[in-house]
Amino acid sequence: MTEFFINMFEGNPAQWGGGVAHSVLILSLVIAFGVMLGKIKVAGVSFGVTWILFVGILFGHFGFNINEHLIHFMKEFGLILFVYSVGLQVGPGFFSAFRKGGLSLNMVAVTVVVLGVLLTVTLHYVTGLPITTMVGILSGAVTNTPGLGAAQQANSDLAGVAAPEIAMAYAVAYPLGVIGCILALLFMRYLFRVNVSNEEQEAKCVGGGGGGEQAVRPFSLLIKNAAVDGKRLSEIEPLLHCRFVVSRICVGGVPENIIPATADSVLHVGDKVLVITRPVDASIITMFLGEECEMKWETPDTKLISRRVLITKPELNGKMLSSLKIRNNFGVNITRVNRSGVDLVANPHLRLQMGDRVTIVGSELAIGHVEKVLGNSLKRLDHPNLIPIFIGIALGCLLGSIPFVFPGIPQPVKLGLAGGPLIVAILVSRFGPNYKLVTYTTMSANLMIREIGISLFLACVGLGAGEGFVDTVVNGGGYVWIGYGVLITVLPLLIAGFVGRRFFRLNYFTLIGVLSGSMTNPPALAYSNEQTSSDAPAVGYATVYPLTMFLRVLSAQLLIIFFI
Repeated sequence: MTEFFINMFEGNPAQWGGGVAHSVLILSLVIAFGVMLGKIKVAGVSFGVTWILFVGILFGHFGFNINEHLIHFMKEFGLILFVYSVGLQVGPGFFSAFRKGGLSLNMVAVTVVVLGVLLTVTLHYVTGLPITTMVGILSGAVTNTPGLGAAQQANSDLAGVAAPEIAMAYAVAYPLGVIGCILALLFMRYLFRVNVSNEEQEAKCVGGGGGGEQAVRPFSLLIKNAAVDGKRLSEIEPLLHCRFVVSRICVGGVPENIIPATADSVLHVGDKVLVITRPVDASIITMFLGEECEMKWETPDTKLISRRVLITKPELNGKMLSSLKIRNNFGVNITRVNRSGVDLVANPHLRLQMGDRVTIVGSELAIGHVEKVLGNSLKRLDHPNLIPIFIGIALGCLLGSIPFVFPGIPQPVKLGLAGGPLIVAILVSRFGPNYKLVTYTTMSANLMIREIGISLFLACVGLGAGEGFVDTVVNGGGYVWIGYGVLITVLPLLIAGFVGRRFFRLNYFTLIGVLSGSMTNPPALAYSNEQTSSDAPAVGYATVYPLTMFLRVLSAQLLIIFFI
């Protein structure tokens, strides 16, 4: 019996007949044990799927490995699935993150990325460590797995051989990358002498001092400005230069007189209105129209209801909201559009995408008619759109294989299997609907692809690095890498935190969300969300995540290309 299990795990050819089943067994066990361990939390912190890497290293250390050709294929294919699904997720909000408030938040995040890269190069020259090791430490210190994949791919393209030290350094630096980030955010709270209650109130009122580009805030206003008395909404909207929607009007402030707002609705002093806008625009609208007030819009006797309806008809993909003429034809208001978990103001020029959830206010009968126009069929959304996914992956692989020649660089530069699919996914998900291309995948489907991809990649990386891991850490000075990783984690965060607080006047809760996003660190975001009841950390994280992810992947490749 003992011999049977030894042959099973070591892959005896007579028992496994070709080794494919043995390889699948080992991969499955590594992933299963890694996922189980990833659910364990210590002081509210978990390493998540990164446990798969550690379990893979353990298996590799004890000789439970798989066919080298299969491990190479599975690693690269897993990386492609992962980065492509990430690109699909961040693509819709990638370019909008550079507008207004989002620009300042991204500048803080870019500061973290640039400082981390500069510190990595400095340590490379000071310590004499190979750049492959330093890039592995950098990727682990900022908890960025796509950067690890990009560095390995770039090194393989240039040197023609794998560099296991990249994965080893990543594994050594990762644990304190997670913990160090959280401790740095906590330290900043005392360093900046944050008044939690004041910051909480500010975060709820103005979206955290700059993060309102990606969020929507509904609030009630009492009309007090005599200059707008007797004017139609269509006349008032161009004066403000803000994106906002007036959903309902309480005529004369009488709760029984609630009507849906239209472009021809006339406002009078004493009316109460429900406004949906971005937090950054809320104060401007309030000062112009009147003052905030308390109003209960949902009452048992009201004839107006609010309902979220799914866009599921392919012919609506990429169409502007104004072209549907929903308000004119049905007498209802579309007040906001939820896309990938983010609420957007329903301005007339917003282009709809498959899977958008639009919030509609009107009578139940009218909303029923609108549902027929928009689709609202969950069954249609559940059907996967595989053609855009695999066409996009194919185009991403082609783009990643194109060599680009730059002056001063002897070797042509390629985006690789990490950069190519990521860029194509961002472009397809952002601009595809403009050309009637249905790129929608449900959040659960996207998450499934992403988790399978990252699990395969980490398992293969761990198995490949496991053989010499312990010897490198104990006898090869690998324990010193932990100190370098902590330095790369903490120092850029503190400097960028000071810049964001001192020069950009960012709300503390938005700032820690931005810094968590700059490290692409989900545990740090979870910690940040626990500190406040507002959504400021999540908004800050979502605003900077797309650009940061792109820069992390690109910088890891460039460090290998320039300094190898």
